This record gives sequence, C-alpha cells and structure tokens, in this order.
Amino acid sequence: MVIEPVVGLDRVDERWVLADVRYYLDGRSGRAAYQGGHLPGAIFVDMDQDLAAHAGPADGRHPLPEAAAFAARMAELGIGDDDTVIAYDDAGGVMAARLVWMLRATGHDAALLDGGLGAYPGELETAVPQRPRATFTHRPWPADRLAGIDEAASGSFVVIDARQPERFRGESEPIDPRPGHIPGARSVPCRENVDADGRFLAPQVLRERFAKAGVTADSEVISYCGSGVTACHNLLALERAGFAPARLYPGSWSQYSATDRPAATGD
Repeated sequence: MVIEPVVGLDRVDERWVLADVRYYLDGRSGRAAYQGGHLPGAIFVDMDQDLAAHAGPADGRHPLPEAAAFAARMAELGIGDDDTVIAYDDAGGVMAARLVWMLRATGHDAALLDGGLGAYPGELETAVPQRPRATFTHRPWPADRLAGIDEAASGSFVVIDARQPERFRGESEPIDPRPGHIPGARSVPCRENVDADGRFLAPQVLRERFAKAGVTADSEVISYCGSGVTACHNLLALERAGFAPARLYPGSWSQYSATDRPAATGD
C-alpha cells in the first residue's frame, strides 16, 4: 500500500479519483446530495448498488458483493487498477470508509479525505464527470481480512462495535431486529475517531482509544457495526494508529440480531 488510510486535502493529487460516498440511514438520498453539489471532478459511488450485495436478510443489510461484481462496478465507474481513490462523505468518513476498506483490502490504493466534504474551501459543482470504462482486475476478498458470525461470537478475538453507545448498550435499536451487542464485544464508537470538524484524531490518541478497549499489538481484532459499513472506519483508524490489519465482520449486528444467539446489553 503506497498511501496512508487518511489524507488531507493538501495531499490530494489531481490525477487521483475523488469518490463521493454519501449515504444516510434516515432515508435521504446520497445521490441527490451529490447532485446538489460535490467536490469538483468527484464521481458518485452508491452504497447499496456498488458496495453491497442483495443476498437477503439472513446475510445482513449490506453483505459484501462478490469480488467479481465489485470489480465490474468499479470498472463501470471508471476506476482502474492503477488509480488512487480518495473517498469522502459528510459524516466524518464513516460511510466512505466502506469503499476505502474494500479497495485497500484487495490491494488498491485508496484513502479517506480527512475532514470530508467540509474540508473543501471552494465552490461545489453539480456537473457529473463522465469517466471512461476502466480495467479493474477481479481479486478475491482476502480470507484473513474477514470474519464470519462464528468467529465474531467465539471469544477468541477482540471484538469491537462501531455503533453509537446507546445502540451498543441496547437502549435504542431503530434498525435491526433486536437491541444489544455480541457478548464480549467492546464499544468503540467510530464517530469518536474524529473531532468536531470531522478530522481524524492523532494516531497516538487513536491508539489509546483502542487500547482502552483491550486492543494490543498482538491482538486479533474483529470490527462490526450495524451492517458492516461504519465498522470499516474503525478498521482504517486501527491502521492509522499503527495496529496490524484487522478483520471485518460484514454481516454485523443486522445479521447476528436476526438469529437466536445470545445478545448482551449494558456496558
């Protein structure tokens, strides 16, 4: 990997591909937000259509697409093997992290734009760039970067939950079948990886956050959230903090909570 997982606007090369990955859980349209104004030259990457499969409720809300399907979508969007992708959203990167993680996990250069949409000081544009179809080689999802429901529930890993604390504790569950968290999981809300301006905390501060959750240099870590999207933000933050690559549990709570496995509540 050539670039770090998070880069500032001053580091962005004009030859790199900007990707707008805005997505909202409240029903608003990310595409409509993009059409209303985006960073100059940015393409739109659709969370549901480009970054997730549609396998059914048993697999969670945003299961990973087949690697070949992901490659095909990237090629159609004009993202090629040799491109560096800088992704952003308007939520501190918690949505755009999904694209960045997927690309980095398959050996492609990608990073989050630190500060996201709000970091750009100029005028947004509404023109939609047309990139020619590219060549994006299909690479299988690496097994050592993924975890299934059995591994997440095994007790053999440090499991971190990226959702907001009230969902972790089971006080609120607006989306998934039941409240709570995977027994033994630790709460590490991904939205606290950034400051009030949506910029990432310093690596040492992030390291201390994860250390409080039981992550050490030797830990094998699994990250999950509601549907395997914001969990990627913690994966990138772990990397920024200097830890070894961890695993994503793509099914996350949306899959786990639909089973009869035990759920924990409280801290």
